[in-house]
Amino acid sequence: MASGLLAVLIGVAFGVLLWAIDDANDSASARRASRTALVEAGTMEQLVLDIETGQRGFVITKREQFLQPWEEARKSFPVEARRFNDSATSPAQHRAAARITEGVRSFVNDYSVPLVQAVRRGDPAASGLAETVEGKRRVDALRAQFGRYTADERAQLAARERAAGAHGQRAVIAAGVGLGVSIVLVTGFTVLQHRAVVRPVRGVADAAQRFAAGDPGVRVRPSRVAEIGALGASFNSMAASLQDSRRRVMESVEEVHRRTARDLHDGAQQRLVSLMIGLRLARETVSDQDTSVIELLEDSIGNAQTAIDELRELARGIYPLSLTVKGLAGAVEELAARCPVPVDVEDKVDRRIASAVESNAYFIVAEAVTNAVKHARASRITVSLDLTDVLHIRVSDDGIGGVVETKAGSGLTGLIDRVSAFDGTLAIDSPPGVGTTVTVRIPMPA
Repeated sequence: MASGLLAVLIGVAFGVLLWAIDDANDSASARRASRTALVEAGTMEQLVLDIETGQRGFVITKREQFLQPWEEARKSFPVEARRFNDSATSPAQHRAAARITEGVRSFVNDYSVPLVQAVRRGDPAASGLAETVEGKRRVDALRAQFGRYTADERAQLAARERAAGAHGQRAVIAAGVGLGVSIVLVTGFTVLQHRAVVRPVRGVADAAQRFAAGDPGVRVRPSRVAEIGALGASFNSMAASLQDSRRRVMESVEEVHRRTARDLHDGAQQRLVSLMIGLRLARETVSDQDTSVIELLEDSIGNAQTAIDELRELARGIYPLSLTVKGLAGAVEELAARCPVPVDVEDKVDRRIASAVESNAYFIVAEAVTNAVKHARASRITVSLDLTDVLHIRVSDDGIGGVVETKAGSGLTGLIDRVSAFDGTLAIDSPPGVGTTVTVRIPMPA
C-alpha cells in the first residue's frame, strides 16, 4: 500500500510538472507565432509603401525607372499576401488580415494600376488633385488597418508573454513542489520501510544468529507486516518446538539417570555388599594357620570394597541419591564436602522444586565447580543458591579468570545447553587475574 501510494503521488507530482512544462512550451510557441505575424505585417505594409512610392514617383516624373519597385512589389504581393494571412494567430486577426489583403489588392488593381496606365496614356487627369487625394486616402486607410492589426498583435504578444511568465513560474513552483513532495515521500517511505521491513528482518537475522550460537530461548518480536510477522511466528514456533524437545530430552535423560542410579544402588551395589559380608564371614571361619586362604579372602574383601566404592561413585555421578533424599541444597552440600578445593555454600532454597529442574540445577553447579577445580587454579569456591519465582545460582572462584564465553570448551557448552533448555539465562564474568563468576537464572514454572 505504501509503495502504491508513493507511486501515485510521485506520478501526480510529475504529471503536474509535465503539464506546466507543456503549457510553457505552448506559450513560447504562441509568442514565436506573434512575432512572426508582426514581421509579416511589417513586410506587407512595406510592400504597400513601395507600391505607393513607385507610382507617385512615376506620376510626378513620368520616368519608367520609378516603376521598378512598383513592379517588384506587385510581383511579390501574392506570396506576401498568403504568408501574411497564414501568420495570423487568432480568428479575429485572421479576419483582419483578410480585410487588409483585400484592401491592398483593391488599392493595386482598382487604383494604382489604372493610374499608371492613365499616366502612360498621357491623361492629364491622372496627375490631378483628385487622384492624388484618393491615393493618399487609400494608403492612409490601409496604414490605419495595419496599425490596428499590429497593435492587436502586440497586445496579444504582451498577454502571451505575461502568460508565459506565469506559466514558467507555475512550472518552477510545480517542479519545486513535486521535488519536495517526492523527497518527503521517498524519505518517509524509506523510514517506513526501515521500521516495517529492514528492522524486523535484522531482528530475525540477529535472533537466528543467537539461536545458532546455542540460545534457543531467543524469540522474535511480532511485526505488523504480514510477511515479516509470518516469518517471525515461524521462527518462534521453531525455536519453541526445539526448546520443548530439548527439555523433554533432558527430562527423559534425567529419568533414565535416576532409574539407573536406583538400579545400581538397589541391585549391583547391594549384591556386592552381600558378597563382601559373605567374604568377611568366611574369613572369620577360616583358621589362622591357613595363611594362603586368609590372604586370598583379604584380597577379595578389599576388591569388593573397592568395587562398592567405585559403584557408589558411579551412581553418584549419574544421579546422586542425596538429591532424591535431601533435595538440591543437601546434594550441593554433599558435593562441596567431597570437593578437593574448599567450597562455601550459601543456601536460600526453602522448598523442593520440580525434579527435572532440581537435577538440572545440581549438575549445573557440579559442572561449574568441576571447571573451577580443573581450569581456574582456585583456592576457594563459593556457591550461592536463592529461590524465589526464579532460581538464582551463582558459582564464583578466586582463580586466574580470563574465561571467554565464545571460546569456551564443552564444559561451558553443556552449561549453556542445560540453562537454555529451561528458559534460563547464563552470564559469565571472568576478568583476567580476578576470578570467574558464573550466574544462572532459571524461571520457576507457575
